Formats: sequence, structure tokens, C-alpha cells
Amino acid sequence: MSLRLGCIADDYTGATDLGAMLARAGMRVLLVFGDPAEPLAPEGYDAAIIALKSRSIPPGDAVAQSLSALASLQAAGAQRFFFKYCSTFDSTPEGNIGPVAEALADELDVRRVAFCPAFPENGRTVYNGCLFVHGKPLNESGMEEHPLNPMTDANLVRWLGRQTEREVAILSYDALDDGAPTIGFDSFYVADALKDAHLKNLAAEIAKDRLSTGGSAIGYWLARALLQGDEREASVGLGEFDGRCAVLAGSCSTATQRQVAAMRAASPAMRVDPLALASGDQTVEMILAWAAAQPQDTPFMIHSTADPEGVALAHERLGRERACELIERTLGRVAAGLIDTGVRKLIVAGGETSGAVLRELRIDAVRIGPEIEPGVPWVASLGKPRLALALKSGNFGSDDFFSRALEQLA
Repeated sequence: MSLRLGCIADDYTGATDLGAMLARAGMRVLLVFGDPAEPLAPEGYDAAIIALKSRSIPPGDAVAQSLSALASLQAAGAQRFFFKYCSTFDSTPEGNIGPVAEALADELDVRRVAFCPAFPENGRTVYNGCLFVHGKPLNESGMEEHPLNPMTDANLVRWLGRQTEREVAILSYDALDDGAPTIGFDSFYVADALKDAHLKNLAAEIAKDRLSTGGSAIGYWLARALLQGDEREASVGLGEFDGRCAVLAGSCSTATQRQVAAMRAASPAMRVDPLALASGDQTVEMILAWAAAQPQDTPFMIHSTADPEGVALAHERLGRERACELIERTLGRVAAGLIDTGVRKLIVAGGETSGAVLRELRIDAVRIGPEIEPGVPWVASLGKPRLALALKSGNFGSDDFFSRALEQLA
């Protein structure tokens, strides 16, 4: 079996999000974290996803990593490619969505490329080229306060135009109302999408293209289009997992703030403070000692999540890079300590945090399991000890996401 789709994701939680949607469509999915040192073994899979941590690094580094991932996917036999980024288009005026997409398009010698972050099922819609989150313009949704990629403009045509030298057009929603659209331009374009029918119709057209980009929702419909005539049901069971349950939250998004508040009201919780870490008043050993003291049969949470004022204070006193590095390194080491003490079901909130945890645990590939909520699955590690992981984008999930996730594997 040859790969029908080769995917590059700009962060780890986004990769699991895409994996869940491709599996929902019926594809057999291989998900690898980091550009593989050895050739991919795609036998038995319809799609391969290479998950990078390229969203918030210098644009030149993101381009280099993405081109290396593209080469790995081409060597594995992929002919069509998908560049996955967040449904909130997380980036800065410098990148990295535009520079990476432009480099991939140049390498594949393509001119027309779709950009479709819309995810109507999760409240993300694009209208007249502007991105809305549950009806609010992106720059009024809380994403304008993102500590790494503050989104201060909802107009994706204008935002993407700052990141690339390519012309950026709009494919209007009304062109997607009645079947596959006729696309009369040969450039980058932002596709409107107000409902799943728009995504389905767009996918019928871009399934012919060598390169497309977007969120996981268009990935689902693209998979459906590529599987047309070969319909399957997803196989997503993971089996049973023994051991303790824990939540690690590093995201400071508004969604994660609400989820942390809900979990704190029902379960033991400890906050990791970057200022206390820097001063030595809080250490990994202290955090793990607290975790060990919690009842064995009770889920607990360790989080660095803070409101915008708390984030600003840490950045002011430590600098943004040092504050973020302290949190990532600490939560990664805490995750390793928790596994050593018997945690086998672990929820991680935040893309950067998920990357740090996977790196510390040396997990380089997973099997996609059942969706907890749209775009967020449980996954199972392939090595030992066998772990159930939920890697959640900071922006995703209902307020009671953590408890719902744990109930699913109870």
C-alpha cells in the first residue's frame, strides 16, 4: 500500500488533532514525533504525519525542518502533502505559516495552495477571509494575548500576506455552496468556510492538488475525498490501562484557564510558578513529592497555567524565553517522574508542553485512539511502559475536558 497523504504538522498537539480526524475518516495513520532519523516504514498506513515543533521557532529553522520532513515523506512514497497548523492560525507577522508553505510550494513546484484553518465543529469559521472563534473575531477571542503568537488581526489574507511574497487571494464561501468550486486563480488563497459542507466541497477540489494547508477539519474532508470508493470505519480502540491518572497543563490560553479552574474545583492541584522555579523555592523534587502524597486512586493536576497578568509578570522578571524554558523543562522532568511512580494515563495541555513531555519520555511514535472531543484523541505509546496520552492544544476543549477525558478511559 502506498501512502495517500504525507502530512507535516507544526506542533505535537496539532499532529494528534490531525491524526484523530484522519482516523475518523477511515485512514490508517502513522504519527511520528520529530523528523525521523531512519526511513519511515509506511506499510499498512494510508497517511503518515511528521510532527515538528516548528510553530514558534525562527522562520529559517522552521523552513529547514519542514523541508527535511517533506523529503522523508517523499522517500516513503507520498505524492500528496498537507501542511497542518492550528485552527487559530497561530503565527506572527514574520511566520511561520507563510514561509513554510512558500518553501514547500517551491520545492514541489506548485503555485496554487489553499489555506483553510476553519473548524466549524469547534467554533472556528472563516468569513470574507477573516477568522472567527465562536463568533468573535480572532483578535478579540483571547488569542490576542497568546504569549508566543499573539493574534492581533483576524484578517488572514492580510496576516498571511505579511509572511509571504506570494499573492494571497480569497475563495469566498458562496463559491463553496454548490459542490466543488471552480478556482480561477493561480496563487495562495484563504478559503472561507462557515459549515462542514463548505469544507467537503473544497476538499473535493484540493484532493487533486499536490499541496494543501489548513487545520484538521479540512484534513478530515481531504481524507474522505482521497478514500472515495474505499470507505472504511475507523478502528480506534486502545484497550485498558492500569495505573494512576494525572494532568499536566502548561498552556495559558483562555480555554485551558477555564479547564484548570474546573479541575481545581474537583481534584488535588498544584501550580508550578516560574518565579519560584527561578529562585529555587520550588523544585521538581518538591512537585513530585506532592504528587506522591496524593491518593493513589484520585486524579490530580500539576499546572503552570496563569492569567495574562501572571504571564506578563513572569516575562517581565525573567524574560519570555527563560520563563517558557523553565516551565517546559520542569514539566517534562515532572512527567518522567510521574511515569516512574506509576502514572499510566496522562493528559497534557499545551503544544509546547506536549513537546517537552514527549521528548523527556522519549516517545517518538504513537497509535491514534478514540476522540475525547473533536480534534483531541487519546493516543497510546508504542514502547514500554505502555501509556495512554491525551495531548491537547491549549485552545481546544470544553471546560470539563479533563474530567471527561479521564472518564473515557475509566
